[in-house]
Amino acid sequence: MSLSDSLLRKLADQVGTPFWVYDGALIRQRIADIKAMTAAPGLQARFAMKACPATKILAEMNAAGIWIDAVSGNEALRALHAGHPGGNTPPVICFTADVFRDNALEVVLKHGLLPNIGSPAMIDQLAAAGYKGPISIRINPGFGHGHVNTCDTGGPSSKHGIWHEDLKATAAAADRAGLDVVMLHSHIGSGPKIQELHDNLTRLADEFAALIPLFPKLTAVSLGGGIPHNYRERDKQTAVAPLAELFARCREIIVKAAGREIRVEIEPGRYYVAPSCTLVTRVHDVKRTQANAKGNGATFAMVDAGFVDLVRPAMYGSYHHIEILGKDPAQGTEPIVVAGPLCESGDVFTRGGADEELNPRQLPRPEIGDLLVLRDAGAYGYAMSSNYNSIGRAPQVWVNADGSAELISRRETIEDILKPETSAPIAL
Repeated sequence: MSLSDSLLRKLADQVGTPFWVYDGALIRQRIADIKAMTAAPGLQARFAMKACPATKILAEMNAAGIWIDAVSGNEALRALHAGHPGGNTPPVICFTADVFRDNALEVVLKHGLLPNIGSPAMIDQLAAAGYKGPISIRINPGFGHGHVNTCDTGGPSSKHGIWHEDLKATAAAADRAGLDVVMLHSHIGSGPKIQELHDNLTRLADEFAALIPLFPKLTAVSLGGGIPHNYRERDKQTAVAPLAELFARCREIIVKAAGREIRVEIEPGRYYVAPSCTLVTRVHDVKRTQANAKGNGATFAMVDAGFVDLVRPAMYGSYHHIEILGKDPAQGTEPIVVAGPLCESGDVFTRGGADEELNPRQLPRPEIGDLLVLRDAGAYGYAMSSNYNSIGRAPQVWVNADGSAELISRRETIEDILKPETSAPIAL
């Protein structure tokens, strides 16, 4: 069932605004797409859970046999809570990081997770903690591309992974520590064009093939994620079925070089969840500034969602399609700046351009009380939300194919926000 205007209005009446609403049927279809693409023997899909770590979504991945890539100790614990098994035979939960922070090392040891290390010193840290299991190494292959420049995941400017020219020394360090390297991993992204994904992954497969002699215990490689999502042209999405041939070809390159079976993994995050979620917010006022010597005036639609909810536009100048429910753009539009409630000048959803300046959208004239929706908010939406201005995180709602709905996380209260605060002496 699609998320109809009438359904969104009913939900707004029930749970208040702003709120997140997930199309469960669409998420399940996206999972099925990836399962079909990786159906050939020797291929395995993961979910980069940082994109959307809700327990409901993690449970859907578990039911479908999608493994997990976690990037913090608490993410790994959330995956375990959702039903994913620990242990590393097979390594259903892979822990990927450049630093062991907080409880990460403890969680890896306690639950026998496969650590995917991104910094050489992590080898000594694992050994010092008494870890004796297998490890994976995240490689910076010297190239890569993110959906924006600040998200580059490979190349000289990327913090992620161990530089490819340092892998011989890293392999020797792992051998001295008695840790078997069983997987190599890299996430190089794709940029906005699918051809970049083809070119980058083929190049990456060749690099992995060349590295195999350094790692005689190797049983798997991960090609990372990077399947792009078209936020601007929502009806022109990447067809993933043809990617099955690409991943099979990459595996053929690697298996041929190894002379034995090697599991090839992929770990999309954005693809599964980006289009499945809508952020619903309400217009509280419409106001106008006048042009002067310092700039043009603007019409502001003031809504109750802000970058505490969806930070991507403020952080990256990212684009999300915006609609006003019940109003047809064919009946006329005008330039509207959509802004939130926060005490922060950057709390604007309509930004873009080289300097992330105000970039009004052509929208029907909004009125107080209108519901406004921001589409394709599933990836790094709720996952990156915050309590800035002491605002509680908005609730998440799941809608099933039959139109039934369930609350999968409630709106946070001031009690939730204050709960970690304490007054406890520290013995010095």
